[in-house]
Amino acid sequence: MRLFAFEYVTAGGWREIAAAPSLIAEGAMMLGALVRDLRRLPGLDIVVAADPALAPGAPGASRAAIDADDLRGSWSRIAAGCDLVWPIAPETAGLLEEVVRLAAAAGCEVLASRGQALAVARSKAATAERLGAHGIPVVATRALEATPPAAAEGWVVKPDDGAGAVDTVLVAGPAALADRRRQGTGRGFVVQPFIAGEPLSLSLLAQDGEAWLLCCNRQDLAVVDGRFRYRGGVVGGAEARRAALQPLAQRIAAALPDLWGYVGIDLIDGREGPVVLEINPRLTTSYVGLADSIGVNPAELVLALRERRLVELIRPLAPLPVPIAVGAA
Repeated sequence: MRLFAFEYVTAGGWREIAAAPSLIAEGAMMLGALVRDLRRLPGLDIVVAADPALAPGAPGASRAAIDADDLRGSWSRIAAGCDLVWPIAPETAGLLEEVVRLAAAAGCEVLASRGQALAVARSKAATAERLGAHGIPVVATRALEATPPAAAEGWVVKPDDGAGAVDTVLVAGPAALADRRRQGTGRGFVVQPFIAGEPLSLSLLAQDGEAWLLCCNRQDLAVVDGRFRYRGGVVGGAEARRAALQPLAQRIAAALPDLWGYVGIDLIDGREGPVVLEINPRLTTSYVGLADSIGVNPAELVLALRERRLVELIRPLAPLPVPIAVGAA
């Protein structure tokens, strides 16, 4: 069986978006980890597309050539020669949704979330609205031009459809927030209250409204000159909070039953408990250390979801702490 492991940025997509160095580095790390895990499974021929101007590809996978002047045509051609496509792409401008549609149109089985899950997760505001409607604790999110939510320690301004910490800034007071509004960049930005607490993430599997929480992770986030920087973290570093986070993962999956396969959840564990920031219906950087943390091949689990119910796969796990590092942008 031929599987196209697709990473948008390393497959030439950096030419179309303002891909920060941090996103490029994280993309290469995720693609490398995915290929590593897939190579451990029998019967798979793995193909990747990597822009030669950016990266040499992923060890252990065949590399398919791309045409820099016709990226989508190249991706479609590669997908058409494969049975499965595992897409990794940012939510920005609906890119993840587009890649999923492109792969499906090529006649491939797509190993990804679908439908409303992709549409909702693309938008921070839509995510807050959906989760809030289901009684899930989520950070208040408003359009930058609207009246900001109440905030005791300043606000966070970010793209509504952004990925990672790109273009995410900390705003200390009303005057600075008004200045950010005046700077309008032509993109849709949102404002959220800054919530003091520990930044965490969840790595989980989802299928038809069910969730299996694989790992609770600590994130290393810093604010440098008012801008947030994601520097990595510790996969499995927040397992002490599993009892509180497991039911949260299940409630999120129930609120978005189109979530499928690997899903990442970003949250803040604050004084009032965990508060959701965003949903990533794709691989996240925590995937890089996931296999070593849980002692199980997560790629094998995702492929098993094609034929088995998630509840049949669930087993006790004892995640170990695995540090990962990402270079600062």
